[in-house]
Amino acid sequence: MSTKQGRLGWLFASPYLIYAIVFFLIPLVWSLFLSLTDWNLIAPTFSFVGIENYTEAFKSPGVQSAFFVAFKFMALFVPMVVASSIIVALIVQGLPKFKGLFLIGFFLPYLASGVVSSLIVKGLLSYNSPINEFLRNSFGLDINWLGSPFGALFTVAVIIAWKFTGYYALILTSGFDSIDKEVYEAALIDGVTPMQRFWKITFPLLYPALFTVLILSIGVTFGIFTEVYQLTGGGPNFATNTWQMEIFTRAFSNLQAGYASAIAIIASVVTFISIFIIRKLLEMWGKRNGWN
Repeated sequence: MSTKQGRLGWLFASPYLIYAIVFFLIPLVWSLFLSLTDWNLIAPTFSFVGIENYTEAFKSPGVQSAFFVAFKFMALFVPMVVASSIIVALIVQGLPKFKGLFLIGFFLPYLASGVVSSLIVKGLLSYNSPINEFLRNSFGLDINWLGSPFGALFTVAVIIAWKFTGYYALILTSGFDSIDKEVYEAALIDGVTPMQRFWKITFPLLYPALFTVLILSIGVTFGIFTEVYQLTGGGPNFATNTWQMEIFTRAFSNLQAGYASAIAIIASVVTFISIFIIRKLLEMWGKRNGWN
């Protein structure tokens, strides 16, 4: 019986295992192999160059900018999307009925194509767009939204936050629902104000859902590509040059597949270490609030 159950378990797990092997393990091994070569994506032959691609990548301005841009996006995007997700979840929690319908409405941007939403935003922020004409005619403001480093970073961060807010609000809503209402009743008897109730009761008890949202949102900042590709191309002056953008440019524009593979491996290591450190810090915060 134990052997039969074990085989049944492997059978049910096999679709994911096959998917992981085909689309994750094999590409990872192939990338490691290519990172040690000078393959240009076209030639049938290539030469082994050892760690030359890695040493060149560490000195590359593009790779260095991608490293810092990821954390810049993190500093903008994560607080923005967490705050907006909490606000949406609180609004939904306060609704007397049709909560699910409103959550689906907020979730729809997550299903929208990143290409389509980026093109729409690009049109809205163009020089002759109604928004810019209104700002120029009414307030004398001539804002180059995508032409300045901070403006480009902020615009892309807002688009991605808009896209993910509804998804993360779903997770936080389940977190709000898991909090025992008797805790709020006891706090009300003790005369706790709404602001104190949120920061001293709700926020600490929301830790499991908040932990999930924070880790997911931090992971997003290391994989930004579509919005940057459509809106800025990594500019201006490498201000939005993400890891994915640098890999794409090197592999498909410069035809340096081996070099791009080395950058991809470096990006993976940086992502893993960053998330690991942040996860440990979040776990320390959770332990201070009684979560093991």
